[in-house]
Amino acid sequence: MSTTHDRRIRSFVKREGRLTAGQQDKLDRLWPVNGLDLPEARLDWPAVFGRDAPRTLEIGFGAGEVLAELAGNHPDEDFIGIEVYRNGVGRLLGALEAAGASNTRVFDTDAVEVLDRAFADNSLDTVLLYFADPWPKKRHHKRRIVQPPFADEIARVLKPGGLWRLATDWVNYAEHIRAVLDAHAAFENVGDTDGYVTHPPRPGTRFEDRGLRKGHVVHDMAYRRR
Repeated sequence: MSTTHDRRIRSFVKREGRLTAGQQDKLDRLWPVNGLDLPEARLDWPAVFGRDAPRTLEIGFGAGEVLAELAGNHPDEDFIGIEVYRNGVGRLLGALEAAGASNTRVFDTDAVEVLDRAFADNSLDTVLLYFADPWPKKRHHKRRIVQPPFADEIARVLKPGGLWRLATDWVNYAEHIRAVLDAHAAFENVGDTDGYVTHPPRPGTRFEDRGLRKGHVVHDMAYRRR
């Protein structure tokens, strides 16, 4: 396992607002059911879920719209989410409870640490990274989560043939993602139109809506693990 977590450049700054009473209630009641702490050793996911089913990880799930819909619509699959903002964690837990979905587990800490410590090689069928912080200023581009070392880690945890789906509403970040992943030996771009995905299989999100209101263009991408 890596021991360099605290020395790397982080891709997020943790600024979160005050939790509502409802969000706090959901965290208090539902975190013991759905929440996971950073483990000392990589997890046995069939043991965690009580079955061996297709597994999807969403990194930075925001308010949880995508995970909640996927978990509710696909009870025969298992889902894992990572989100450092507890407001979003509270929203997702409430949505899962409302849907009666028991097939989702959640981490509330840094995704790079979770990947390193919780996931064995070839342990995921799908990874989702939707609307990650674009760090639009050039001097901040080094903070973008999609970098070659991060791509190496996603390649490690994805099964051969597994998919990594990404979306951003910043053209420059889409170009950055394409530059990193099109050149990565472990991934094959499977976009249907000029390397992008025309009809992505996902619901809309608050971050997407915010970008569209600003006149941004959304780019979806998909890469298959070779």
